[in-house]
Amino acid sequence: MKKLLVMSMIACMAFSAVACGSKEEVPTEGTEAPAETEAPAENAEAEASTEEASGDKVWIIAMDTVFRPFEFTDEKGEFVGIDVDIMKAVAEDQGFSYEIQSLGWDAAVAAVQAGQADGLIAGASITDERKESGWIFSEGYYNATQTFVLPEDADLSGFEDPFEYLRGKKVAVKQGTAGAKFAESLQEKYGFEISSKFEDSPTMYQDVVLGNSAACVEDTPIMADSIKVGSLPLQIPEGMESEGAPYGFAIMNEANQELLDMFNAGLANIKENGTYDQIIAKYLGE
Repeated sequence: MKKLLVMSMIACMAFSAVACGSKEEVPTEGTEAPAETEAPAENAEAEASTEEASGDKVWIIAMDTVFRPFEFTDEKGEFVGIDVDIMKAVAEDQGFSYEIQSLGWDAAVAAVQAGQADGLIAGASITDERKESGWIFSEGYYNATQTFVLPEDADLSGFEDPFEYLRGKKVAVKQGTAGAKFAESLQEKYGFEISSKFEDSPTMYQDVVLGNSAACVEDTPIMADSIKVGSLPLQIPEGMESEGAPYGFAIMNEANQELLDMFNAGLANIKENGTYDQIIAKYLGE
């Protein structure tokens, strides 16, 4: 009965909020941009930062649809989150206008690559691999680790090295993510099998809850929020996290350097005046 209730709860999460996704996908050449960019897609959220003055530049900022607590739709139907609030605070500090297009991770990346959006803020990890493929990053705005997540009743007390718990077991990951790369880096050493590569987080969590996999890998702040909000029967063990990497705002066209410069300047200012700390505390209690 408990598993049935958990399945229903996670299924609802998956239905109402399509896939979080740790943001480590590296775009490949030829990625197609989302069709019909003249108007927002049906499920896209669009928010203007300020009233547009005639002739003013309005920067188009692409985001994921749901990556709690960085971007998601709250109970009032409003698009909120750390990324949303940081973008608003930076724009106010620098005095520029912008519009958010909530497209989903893959479509958001493709939109910026194709020039249909000017910048991306969606929990994107700053990596050398991405820089080499054309991403131009801001200064980091949040340092995130990835972590292995286990069922709440998993007992690691007999293991000096917690990763030994995974030997001979199956681990679920999300395709193309930082978490997947973290798991792959440890797979041979600890002898576990990467069982499935999922497209979304709720389905990946469900795989562990149902016992199909012994663990999954997710960005730590995302997992902590998901467990809390969804009352998931999962745990984040100590000592099973990566070293971490910062999230960054990104452009993919040097012509948008002005936007990147304004983001960096605004980020520095909101960190100095305390606004940044207030935003983080609002969503993570840090």
